[in-house]
Amino acid sequence: MKILIQRVKQAQVDVNGETVGKINQGILALVGVERDDEVADAAQLLNKVCRYRIFPDAAGKMNLSLNDIKGELLLVSQFTLVAETKKGNRPGFSRGASPAHGQFIFDELVKLAQQTDLSIQTGQFGADMQVSLVNDGPVTFWFESKKPQ
Repeated sequence: MKILIQRVKQAQVDVNGETVGKINQGILALVGVERDDEVADAAQLLNKVCRYRIFPDAAGKMNLSLNDIKGELLLVSQFTLVAETKKGNRPGFSRGASPAHGQFIFDELVKLAQQTDLSIQTGQFGADMQVSLVNDGPVTFWFESKKPQ
């Protein structure tokens, strides 16, 4: 599983001209599910996202987490994050999860997130989404789940 997080002042996801998810200060998380991902991968990365210290403290140092500031989390599925891009001029998606497995893992991630004290919003799995955001910083980080060697 791969997750790209962006610290945002606000973000929203629209589908067919209708807003389906919207947050203020917090994290926009773009989520890519690979074919071998399990619920444990989702749990591991959600924990990391919520506890990663990327928000400024009183001294302006990145020292506070999403949990610390009681921020909001917008989860958006994005299968292109798992693309293979090293060869050629066209991305390959053989490492990506099937649509059914991808939706299952993404839905489990959302369920886990909803068990936190955070305000959670989502995009719409598999939809053509328009994502808008005000990136705060900009601050952007990339996470991958740990895979056995």
